[in-house]
Amino acid sequence: MVVPSKPRGKFITFEGLDGAGKSTQLKKLAAYLRLQGVDVIITREPGGTSLGSRLRAVLLNSRTAGLSPMAELALMFADRAQDIDEKILPALQRGQWVLCDRFSDSSEAYQGGGRQLGSQAVHELHKILCHGLKPDLTILMLSDLSASIARARRRNTAKSKKKKDENRFEKEKEAFHQRVMDVYLAIAKREPQRIVKVDARDPIPEVHRRIVQSVEERLMKKGVSR
Repeated sequence: MVVPSKPRGKFITFEGLDGAGKSTQLKKLAAYLRLQGVDVIITREPGGTSLGSRLRAVLLNSRTAGLSPMAELALMFADRAQDIDEKILPALQRGQWVLCDRFSDSSEAYQGGGRQLGSQAVHELHKILCHGLKPDLTILMLSDLSASIARARRRNTAKSKKKKDENRFEKEKEAFHQRVMDVYLAIAKREPQRIVKVDARDPIPEVHRRIVQSVEERLMKKGVSR
């Protein structure tokens, strides 16, 4: 008798500016899905693997100087390729759901937009290094630009006191972050079937409710009334 293989798992990514509350909402969604009996793993970019943790220390540390935009993009994709091969694809093949804090949309927004490298290089690298993997659903957390930057800076200042410096991107000028947000919005307009925009300025429980509703309607084929 042939034992049917498990259906492929679902791949959900969270995107948005630092300080928008992505990590909080990702963890809340993971907890909700586990209560529904879904087998979930969590990862992040950069830093989802042992190699990624070392790359994260280079990419986010404010003392990293002289890193060219192309080198930055290449390191981001090195981290991503390792995460895909080591964690994401094996989990999806086992039927697990994968929740990832940032994916290739981040590279298009931060390096393509913020660093002004354009989208083409990001798309080509994704095609070559990431097996063409696309999220089943992307949650784009929309937030006030200045408030998000301030929140991220406060958070990373607290990390710095614990000798964990992740301030490099937060030290960029507001114009950089505005370009990042503009590209995120352009991606959402280009791929509305994949990307759900969520107002992250609302209270945390309300943001969570909307995310759950989107996941249930799009990936679990059921609506929610709450």
